Amino acid sequence: MDTFQAGADVVTNALRIALLSIAIVFAVICLLDWAVRTKKISPFNAIARFCRSTVDPILVPIERRIVRAGGTPAAAPLWALAGVVIGGILLLTAIDMIRLGVAKSVVIATGAGGIIYLLVSWTFTILKAAIIVRVISSWLPISPYSKWVNWSYRLSEPMLAPLRRIVPNFGGLDVTPLIAYILLSIIANQLLQLI
Repeated sequence: MDTFQAGADVVTNALRIALLSIAIVFAVICLLDWAVRTKKISPFNAIARFCRSTVDPILVPIERRIVRAGGTPAAAPLWALAGVVIGGILLLTAIDMIRLGVAKSVVIATGAGGIIYLLVSWTFTILKAAIIVRVISSWLPISPYSKWVNWSYRLSEPMLAPLRRIVPNFGGLDVTPLIAYILLSIIANQLLQLI
């Protein structure tokens, strides 16, 4: 168990360093591209030519989404940078959760009760993650039918639909995901104490 934990810590730290390095390089590239787009850097020097030939083709899909949402094309590098930073934070959080979950499962899964405990724990974790993904995707211009978020709508809608009939909207604000998340946490804690 100790060797697994030590190996997992080494891999996690190496991944953190790699993601931080990638984020720093991407930040410099995005800030240079933003400076070229906003004409803070002369459009005729080597940096501007590099950005136009190499970076801009990569940012075209992001730029299209921003323009469709009513933003300016010059904001594409900053949005790309924000996406990379948020994606890295979410990836590291997911890796930490998986590492802790595996360590916990090795300790707990010594019998049938441990396996049931893990299945219940993982089920409620997936349901809560679906609610979080659904809420975050509702803030962004992402279709609920997109292959990236459709799973969260499929998992969370059976929980949220009955709650919407009971809980009223507060000035157009739907608080049912928050209530569902809290209820899932309470139910999970109660069930896990019984096991």
